[in-house]
Amino acid sequence: MNEMNGLLTGSITLLLWTLLIFSLGMYKPKWPLFFIKEPNRFMIVALTLILFMVAWTLKGEGERRLRLAETEKQHATQIAPAPEPVPVPVPATEKPAK
Repeated sequence: MNEMNGLLTGSITLLLWTLLIFSLGMYKPKWPLFFIKEPNRFMIVALTLILFMVAWTLKGEGERRLRLAETEKQHATQIAPAPEPVPVPVPATEKPAK
C-alpha cells in the first residue's frame, strides 16, 4: 500500500520518543522524570523498556492489519464465475381437454 497505517506511524513516533527519553534519561535522569523527587537510571531503563514493548506491539498490529486489508482487496477483485443459463419451461397457451 502507498499510504502508511496509523498504527505504524504511531509506533514509529513512539519509538522516537522512547529513544529521546532514554538518551536524556541516561544523561540526566531528572530531565525526563521531572515529577519524581529522586529519579534514577533504573527507572529510565524500566520506562523505556515498557515504551519499547508498546511500540513494537503497535508495529506488529499495524502490519497485521495491512496484511488483512491486502488479502481482502485481493478477494474483492477476484471475479466470480458467470452463471450458466438454465432452460425455462414455456407456459401452456391452451387449456387441457377434459
